[in-house]
Parts: sequence; structure tokens; C-alpha cells
Amino acid sequence: MTNTLNEVKPGYSCKVVNIGGDNILKNRLLCMGVTPGTEIEVVKVAPLGDPLELKIRNYILSIRKNEASSIFIEDMKECSKAAKGKA
Repeated sequence: MTNTLNEVKPGYSCKVVNIGGDNILKNRLLCMGVTPGTEIEVVKVAPLGDPLELKIRNYILSIRKNEASSIFIEDMKECSKAAKGKA
């Protein structure tokens, strides 16, 4: 089973394995710093589930749920609770 970023609960972080989708979306995500090996923390999700607020490379990024479904992550068992108090 393949895990995608839209399945991660707020407060957890995981690493990007691959980016799918069409070339336009893939290039846009790569330009925003979403690259394989990068750790992403899901900060919060809007009440209706769209958009997601992510912390990546020390900045906050908001993306739509369907865009997050194109970001493949490590096995869900590898995702960890984000450490609070990190600078």
C-alpha cells in the first residue's frame, strides 16, 4: 500500500519518497521545496479538510488535499509525532 501526504494527521511529520501527478504539479511542488528526502510536518488541516498547512524547510506551505495526494511518503509506521519546541 502506498501512503500519501493527505493521509497524515496534524502534528505528525514524515519524509517525502516521491512526487506523482502531472508535470506541471510536480514541477511546482519541486520549486516550493517538496523534494524526495525532505521532512514535512502537517501543522493543521482546515475544518473541511482542504487546504493542509505544512511546515517544510522552516517555512509554512499551504496546499490542497488533491495536491497532497500526489506526494508519496515513507511508510506510515515511520511517521513520527512532531517534536514541540524545535526552533
